[in-house]
Amino acid sequence: MKIILLVIGKTTDRHVQTLIDDYASRLNHYTPFALEVIPELRATKSLTAEQQKAQEAELIRRQLQAGDYIVLLDEHGTERRSMDFAAWLQKRMNAGPRRTVFIVGGPYGFNQSLHAMAKEEISLSMMTFSHQLIRLLFVEQLYRAHTILRGEPYHHE
Repeated sequence: MKIILLVIGKTTDRHVQTLIDDYASRLNHYTPFALEVIPELRATKSLTAEQQKAQEAELIRRQLQAGDYIVLLDEHGTERRSMDFAAWLQKRMNAGPRRTVFIVGGPYGFNQSLHAMAKEEISLSMMTFSHQLIRLLFVEQLYRAHTILRGEPYHHE
């Protein structure tokens, strides 16, 4: 199974990007992984939040393939402890989808059409984080999940 993290807009903080790259590199030892960036919309001041979400949804849909298992990273999604996320990830890998695509939306969240397409929604926290930090937190949690599944000493519980 290939894991894709699909995000809108590039990470502008080089320190955060360095950490993302580090975890992505570690993660690739366990599973094929790619972080795919959709360029940010331009001239958004003239758009309503709903218009912006609709345009972002169209750009996101263009990156998806038939058979993708789509998971939105959304504040209203299901929260899991790291051990539970690892078990969930193992089930996904056992189920055999060719690609599992985790999506971080734009500043206003997701268009309803993406909620309808998604198989699941996951929340990383009840707190609000910048979209740049969510990328880092999520890639670290993916790495942690794989070390848990392999019984490696990264996670202590």
